[in-house]
This record gives sequence, structure tokens and C-alpha cells, in this order.
Amino acid sequence: MKKAHYEAELKSLQVELVALQEWIKREKLKVVVIFEGRDAAGKGGTIKRIIEKLNPRVCRIAALPAPSDREKTQWYFQRYVAHLPAAGEMVLFDRSWYNRAGVEHVMGFCTEPEYNDFLRACPEFERMLIRAGIILIKYWFSVSDQVQEQRFLERINDPVKRWKFSPMDLESRTRWQLYSQAKDRMFAHTDTRHSPWYVIDSDDKRKARLNCIRHLLSQIPYEKIDYPEITLPPLDSRGYVRPPMEEQTWVKDHYPEDEA
Repeated sequence: MKKAHYEAELKSLQVELVALQEWIKREKLKVVVIFEGRDAAGKGGTIKRIIEKLNPRVCRIAALPAPSDREKTQWYFQRYVAHLPAAGEMVLFDRSWYNRAGVEHVMGFCTEPEYNDFLRACPEFERMLIRAGIILIKYWFSVSDQVQEQRFLERINDPVKRWKFSPMDLESRTRWQLYSQAKDRMFAHTDTRHSPWYVIDSDDKRKARLNCIRHLLSQIPYEKIDYPEITLPPLDSRGYVRPPMEEQTWVKDHYPEDEA
């Protein structure tokens, strides 16, 4: 997809996302959107474009680090529950409780009984969320091994992206088939009628972002809210004399206009 077409479409969709945000706020909806997929599948870039123009008090990201020693002793879903939305909020999970069905299982970070218990419990947990009034939407970003390799190499060789590449990414390349098997088994248990998985072809990042946003907008019926007309009042200084600007500590202007 050409950049100009992509940017025009994205701008239009972001206007709709703002309308959706205002509807969620007014109608006091509770929305959870889950983003899962292999490393470098494009989840983070899509999330970034979704929240770019939104109010962080309404739409926020939940990207949990590895569990602490204390959290490891909790009910597995417990630390995720703390990040669920209140009325009028939307939470985007950049990875979620599905860590147990993917990286934790493949890398041996959980036991086999813990893994099997998750597959049994997860559908019921999600039914509980839906019964509690939460709108739950789940996306799986599907990337081919060739494209993942290209993106990994880009991360390794680009100094502003190098931080994105971790030893876990390297290990995931050696366990590609195991991750495929884990994903297929996870879908078999959790791709349910009441909480389906929506698969995004993410080999083309621009198309993936636009397709995901369009689909998200289609999942929540919303109406645009009309704002009242506003007339800005004139400034009222009431004769106040401010201290001299020279008394303040200013940051140096490294880009003066005469050098532009």
C-alpha cells in the first residue's frame, strides 16, 4: 500500500476512533481489546495508531511485565483483572492472559498442569467478563516466517529499534513450529462463539493496521456526538503585570528561524 493512500485512510479512521471514544465515554461502555501474535507481527504499531489521537484517560494500554515472585503465587488471571476497564473506558492489552498459552508454555515458564488448567479455565473466565458487561474483542496478528525474519533484521540493524529485539525473540525463531502448535491448540479451546478470535494478515503492516481499525470500529455500534458551538472569551488580564521574562530559565533554541 502506498504511503499517501495509507496516511489518508488512517487519518479518516482516527477521526472515527475519536467518535467511538466519545461514545464509549458517554454510554459508559467497558471495552477490552486483546492483541496477540508472534514477535514482530505488528501488534505494537497497530496499538500505537489506535491510541495516537485518543484521550489516555478513556483509552489506555495494558502491557504487563513478567510476573513478580508474589504475582506468581496469585490466581493466574488476578493481575490482569486489576487492569480491566471501568465504565467509560477502553483497555488495549498488548499481550494478555494468553501468555500462558503461548510463550509460557513453549518456553517452559509454566507447568503442564498449569497450561492445561488455563485452556479449560480461559473460556469460562471470558464468559464471566462478558456477563459483567465487558465488550471483549480478540485479535491475532499472523505473520509469515520470511517477514518476521526481515523485521528482526531491521530491529537488529536500526539503532532506534534495537531495543525491540530481545533474547526471547531469538529463541522464538528456533521454536517456530512449537509456537505454531501452541497457537493452534489455543484456538481450538478459546476461539469460541461468544468470544471469537479475529485473525489479521500482518505481512503488510499498513494494511494490517487499517484492517484492524476498521474491524474494531465495526464491532461497537456508535453514533457521532455533536459538540455545542463554543465562542472563546477575550483574555482578562485585570491589569496584572507579569515578572520580566528574563528572570525565567529558558531552554536554548537550537533551531533559530534564520537557519531554517
